[in-house]
Amino acid sequence: MQGNATPTVVPDRTPQRVRHALRLRVLEVRNVEPLTPHMLRVTLGDDDLEGFTSPGFDDHVKLFFPNPETGELALPQLDAQGVANPAPGDSPRRMRDYTPRRYDEASNTLVIDFAMHDAGPATQWAREAKPGDRIGVGGPRGSFVIPMNFDGYVLIGDDTALPAISRRLAELPAGAPAFVFAEIDSPAGRLRFASDADVVVEWIFREGTPAGESTALLDALQVATLPAGDVHAWIAAEAGVAKAVRRHLVETRGLNPKWVKAAAYWRRGDPAVHENLDD
Repeated sequence: MQGNATPTVVPDRTPQRVRHALRLRVLEVRNVEPLTPHMLRVTLGDDDLEGFTSPGFDDHVKLFFPNPETGELALPQLDAQGVANPAPGDSPRRMRDYTPRRYDEASNTLVIDFAMHDAGPATQWAREAKPGDRIGVGGPRGSFVIPMNFDGYVLIGDDTALPAISRRLAELPAGAPAFVFAEIDSPAGRLRFASDADVVVEWIFREGTPAGESTALLDALQVATLPAGDVHAWIAAEAGVAKAVRRHLVETRGLNPKWVKAAAYWRRGDPAVHENLDD
């Protein structure tokens, strides 16, 4: 007589969507620190940060920059439903989405890392930022929390994705296999990732090719060995690049499309873009 087989337990790997009440804050610059020739870390702080929450490593807050000519800072107005309406005379070109790199509740500080790859309002503000300067911060409005129980993780992106990649690696459990494919201008732009995970990093250099025009990320993936088992892949880059990478992972490499999350962090000709590309 055959004994009863032990049933296989399938881990729940369903991402969790979390919504947050929209809150707008005015924060002050506490410190500015260069990380690489192309990335600046700005630490913000104020009592207004109380209650800030960001459970998803790729959450984004919207930064509202002062008018460079007048120095005035205009925040949207919230209606009764919590929907933000632009302030009178404000310009959407002075707003950008950024990853909350780290929030420290004890010191009431929020770290934002700026990739200095364009000449827009974010780059201009970050280059000139000094302690005491003010900036508006809205959100995050929602979070997409990825479980920590996958067999492996693949993180893919360009300079703009490095803050989220850094945060994800810092939060992964000890020993988790994590493969990083990061496209940057040159070796001078490499970061040191702090992580307890088992991390393999492939730095991919554009070598003079303009950001968003290189096929180096896709070329590297086509010959790469990915972690075995149930893998979660995360992609953030220029819109066309992110779409091509996601298509390769799903259609060519056979990854489960439900476990491949892609986002356009910018688009050639329009750095203000931030949209999901999973459909």
